[in-house]
Amino acid sequence: MKKKIIITAAVLIFLTASAYSQTAREISDKSSNNITFKSMETALTLKIYDAKGRIRIRQVTTASKKFGAVTKTVMKFTAPADVKGTAILIYDYENKDDAMWIYMPAIRKIRRIISSEKSKNFMGSEFTNADMSKPNMNDFNYKILSSETYKNRLCYKIETTCKNEDIEDEYGFSKKIVWIDKTTYLCYKIEFYDFDGELHKIQTIEQYKKQANGKYFAFYMKTENKQNGRQSVMSINKFQLGSALNENKFTPAMLEKL
Repeated sequence: MKKKIIITAAVLIFLTASAYSQTAREISDKSSNNITFKSMETALTLKIYDAKGRIRIRQVTTASKKFGAVTKTVMKFTAPADVKGTAILIYDYENKDDAMWIYMPAIRKIRRIISSEKSKNFMGSEFTNADMSKPNMNDFNYKILSSETYKNRLCYKIETTCKNEDIEDEYGFSKKIVWIDKTTYLCYKIEFYDFDGELHKIQTIEQYKKQANGKYFAFYMKTENKQNGRQSVMSINKFQLGSALNENKFTPAMLEKL
């Protein structure tokens, strides 16, 4: 019995030591990989609140699929009438900057979204264009600040800073602080800080559901702008694992035909 207790204690010590031996980058990589899908389709509602609480509602469908080293995503706005037909295409590369295009039906024009525009608001919301794609993990430095309980979840509190000013300009923040659950490695909260080091936005992610492939998908995300009082909410109405779309559907030329 004594021997069994000693072995159990040794195992616990080993597991504890292993947990603390993880670097902030390793934890962040696990968190990112935990929500990365090779193929999926969704239908979502985007609600945009101004500082007075007035609301605009957008309906969006998305399809995403991985082809080789790039994940391609198409997003189409289906309602209301003033944004219906607007479509966005994202090429999310593993080892280089992503590429984005937007089709605006009012002017029947497809335009490339350049890197300096990725920090801009996504379709008038408090989400950014950069929020629509997976960030390049190599663009940042990572540091474990502490352990902290957030909504009854014990989390790693990790500081992520941009490696240079060009990256800051591209993403629109100087640093972010991320809360990652120590058990599931799911991210539940992100604080974004502006170039003066002041808190700019708080993003919360909730309603994770584990899918058949073992990955997790969040059905609710909210971004609050602490400087202007605006907030935006994305809620998933429909999720489908996998997509039957061929690669030729994920091209800039196809955006106006969606």
